[in-house]
Amino acid sequence: MVSIPAEQRPQSAAQPPYVTHDVTNQAPPLAPYDASDDRALLEGLRREGAGWAEEDLRRLGARAGSAEAQEWGELANRHEPELRTHDRYGHRIDEVDFHPSWHHLMRTAVAEGLAGAPWADERPGAHVARSAGGLVWGHTEAGHGCPTSMTYAAVPALRAQPDLAKLYEPLLTSREYDPELRVPAEKPGLLAGMGMTEKQGGSDVRTNTTTATPTGEPGVYTLRGHKWFTSAPMCDVFLVLAQAPGGLSCFLVPRILPDGTRNTFRIQRLKDKLGNRSNASSEPEFDRTVAWLVGPEGRGVKTIIEMVNCTRLDCVMSTATLMRKTLVEAGHHARYRSAFGARLLDQPLMRNVLADLALESEAATTLTLRLAGAADRAVRGDAGERSFRRIATAVGKYWVTKRGPAFTAEALECLGGNGYVEDSGMPRHYREAPLLSIWEGSGNVNALDVLRALGREPDSAQALFAELALARGADARLDATVAGLKDQLAETDQVGARRLVERMALALQASLLVRYAPQPVADAFCASRLGGDWGHAFGTLSAGTGLDAILERALPGLN
Repeated sequence: MVSIPAEQRPQSAAQPPYVTHDVTNQAPPLAPYDASDDRALLEGLRREGAGWAEEDLRRLGARAGSAEAQEWGELANRHEPELRTHDRYGHRIDEVDFHPSWHHLMRTAVAEGLAGAPWADERPGAHVARSAGGLVWGHTEAGHGCPTSMTYAAVPALRAQPDLAKLYEPLLTSREYDPELRVPAEKPGLLAGMGMTEKQGGSDVRTNTTTATPTGEPGVYTLRGHKWFTSAPMCDVFLVLAQAPGGLSCFLVPRILPDGTRNTFRIQRLKDKLGNRSNASSEPEFDRTVAWLVGPEGRGVKTIIEMVNCTRLDCVMSTATLMRKTLVEAGHHARYRSAFGARLLDQPLMRNVLADLALESEAATTLTLRLAGAADRAVRGDAGERSFRRIATAVGKYWVTKRGPAFTAEALECLGGNGYVEDSGMPRHYREAPLLSIWEGSGNVNALDVLRALGREPDSAQALFAELALARGADARLDATVAGLKDQLAETDQVGARRLVERMALALQASLLVRYAPQPVADAFCASRLGGDWGHAFGTLSAGTGLDAILERALPGLN
């Protein structure tokens, strides 16, 4: 019998028979981390009047970065919502089942005031605190931000019909999450959705063909038609546009009627989307669906535009959140990963990339909080802030969301091949980014909206330039940009709308950074984004840029 040396014998099942390598040179898991550890965020929170919320924000940041909450986000996207059109007996039910992690995320978001709660909070800065909370809690995942955003945005639109607002507003502003479909008035809290888009029109909602027929009861109609895109179909109530005898009008559609019966809300299918997969988006059919008129007949767009203004702000906020989340992931990887004999973090070119991303992230976060501050003050009666909000939100929605896909792609690339695999989480963030430019009006829609505001509401342009004037004299490149912007206004038509809005956005971001950010950050932003000392990709800042100071501010302790 041949004797086999011990070291050549097959090993037990508990130990692999062949060991080819040890896994080294990998970054440890990021979680747990503090998602609120962001100087630009905390400074903006205080500056815009919500410093009183800092303790809660820090608590939420620790929770958002916990291993548990990060796993909720991953599981909610791995186990996508499932449509059940009928129950076991054949009754039509049109319900959507979600993984428990979705409900954990939603319950936390609602309890933390990220849905309608600010409308019931009389403290100045309440809407700023909500946006800051979104910038932090969004580090978990983005999909559940859709129903919380629509719930937040539904309240000002619903106020166009005081009797309905009196009934529903206390429930929409509640911090209680109840996912069961029941009579709305019997629940501790409600979520709201929105149904505007139809196949033939898209953003051109005036071409909607859904009809609204008056019943014998004042203010009550029945709807018939098909909506091509209605997110979060398991919400309790929806604001819907339909053609009434007096023109396109806004209606409130509950899933469950006051008598406990199901309203006709036939979900034909859930959308198979590029991203945002944890969130159910649907195509519902209305057939004698009971609805209540919100605002006057024929004023549907004017009524629901209040909702759109709010959701556009949330698109800016969500993009800024994605930027910050992916920047943190990229910085974490660079700290631990080595290549060519040195940590990635110590490679000058990688530091350039990270610093450039940090500039973009801070500019987006700072603008988000300024827009939230304008919204908060506008709600409290500040006419100047209302005019500023009108144009600046559309400007920010156009530009920040346009920057999202390029930003997340570059952050993903910082992880190399590790970033391209699903386990890293980066592909999910990358798929999410284009959505925020599309929802609530694509880039062209928002650019044209800016032109519309300039033509019809001259106070908005005056408010924008008054804001820019606050930084006059601080940076010659910014002053030159603002001067050129004034000349450009008189010459711009649709063809040049994107160039105009881009210039507005960069000037606005630069003015905020010049006023509030450290000098290295403001100088680098103005030199690159306004002065032309920049390439065509991230990581092309000039050699004289203060990279170390920028990185230390954005990612403290990274060095």
